[in-house]
Amino acid sequence: MYITKANPRIGIYEKALPNDFSWQQKMQEAKALGFDFIEISIDESDEKIARLDWTDEQIYALRQLSQQYNIPLHSMCLSAHRKYPFGSHDPEIRKQAEWLMNKAIAFAYKLGIRVIQLAGYDVYYEPADKLTHARFIQAMQWSAQQAARAGVMLAVEIMDTAYLNSLTKFELLNREVNSPWFTAYPDVGNISGWNYDICTELTLSCHHIVQIHLKDSYRVKPDYAGQFRDLVIGEGDVNFAAIFATLKHIHYTAPLVIEMWAKDDRWRENIVIAQKRLHDIAKSNGIILFEQYQ
Repeated sequence: MYITKANPRIGIYEKALPNDFSWQQKMQEAKALGFDFIEISIDESDEKIARLDWTDEQIYALRQLSQQYNIPLHSMCLSAHRKYPFGSHDPEIRKQAEWLMNKAIAFAYKLGIRVIQLAGYDVYYEPADKLTHARFIQAMQWSAQQAARAGVMLAVEIMDTAYLNSLTKFELLNREVNSPWFTAYPDVGNISGWNYDICTELTLSCHHIVQIHLKDSYRVKPDYAGQFRDLVIGEGDVNFAAIFATLKHIHYTAPLVIEMWAKDDRWRENIVIAQKRLHDIAKSNGIILFEQYQ
């Protein structure tokens, strides 16, 4: 008889920890808080993008540190393409997008990162049209081929903008890309915030989901743009009880990541509050997230 470990690993988004912490401090905090891994951020800031130009010595030193604390950098949030999108009208920006993808895949390969989360935007700071959409699809096809060479999984995030804000839309995109290396990374806060039925969405794409962001949000309304970040989990509109019931139903065992932001001195308290709330909800559905709350 096969014995399956049914409880997902759970990680913490790097930005939930203070930016001025050293990597050693981030590893120590993640370990002390009971997380299984950290999701590293490569956002659109020059500071984070510069990581992709690290030397092999710098990369392998960080990998050794993660091994020392037994806190892998399991995934990467690659949001730098918001500044340098594949769908851009500017060919120089598109070249930069290609450079970022190649560098990110090489970085992930050396650091042992398994999943690169991609931003689901064709463009962000410029007008979208049919050409930006077509360029994005073509770029995702190319990116999946590059990722396949390295054995690194690409997972497009379901976003906070209307372009790719549901797993239903991902399934249409996935048909165009048609690669086992191109998968889905739903953010439950984004999907809920856009008023999609999160349980139906998760069930629809259950065979394509490789990781999930746990984040709270306020829903979009006719006279309100919603709020998609900076909430402590449990303060918003996301129905986490229904989500964990669905994850149990679809036999979900892939990793989960708490996505929060360290905005003030209460960052640790906010993480602990989120952990306890998620643990209690998950436990009521037969899923154990944090052993320290048993």
